[in-house]
Amino acid sequence: EIIKSEDNMNKHELIRIAAKKSGVSQKTAGIVVSSILETILESLRNDEAVSMLNFGKFSIKKYDARNGYNVATKKIMTIPEKKVVRFKIAKGTGLK
Repeated sequence: EIIKSEDNMNKHELIRIAAKKSGVSQKTAGIVVSSILETILESLRNDEAVSMLNFGKFSIKKYDARNGYNVATKKIMTIPEKKVVRFKIAKGTGLK
């Protein structure tokens, strides 16, 4: 049974639960979890998608610069381009 302190699981709780389920120390689980997260972030920074079978896909969505309207000043302004991380859950998980 997974016991969490809040509605959201934080990194420390993820490490604790992973260590318990895999039978390794929390230190070892912490190294593995941190390495996985760092690798995902590094790939996303390089505009590379990360797909994990039976889990989901992390990808980067690029939004081009565009013109917008500032309601307060009533002037047209340029909204800069940006990149947003997206996650799509895998179909086999039973979640949407």
